[in-house]
Amino acid sequence: MYKLVVIAGHESAPGFKLAGVDVVEVDEDVKKNRRLLVDFINDDSIGVIAIEEDLAVAIDDQLRNRLDKLYRPVVIPIPSKKKIDTTDARTAYVRTIIKRAVGFDIKLGGK
Repeated sequence: MYKLVVIAGHESAPGFKLAGVDVVEVDEDVKKNRRLLVDFINDDSIGVIAIEEDLAVAIDDQLRNRLDKLYRPVVIPIPSKKKIDTTDARTAYVRTIIKRAVGFDIKLGGK
């Protein structure tokens, strides 16, 4: 079974830890965060990497192209605690990525 890893800032990390998810708490160092993401991409035990949008700036065009070609792990940007957006477009995007990762269409939210 593959692991889910969350890359989060200091504000959000404790919440993910309480949920029992493997969390790596990072700071604003873009180069360090990019290296961490590349390390996780190369780890065969990881199936899904969730990364806060504010930290996803570490994903440059070259790395994004590499991610688009990967079957696994799936990298999912998640909204930071500072800006939660629940638009239909965001929900549809996340559903598509989850379906690609797990093979099932999962309805998000309570509606």
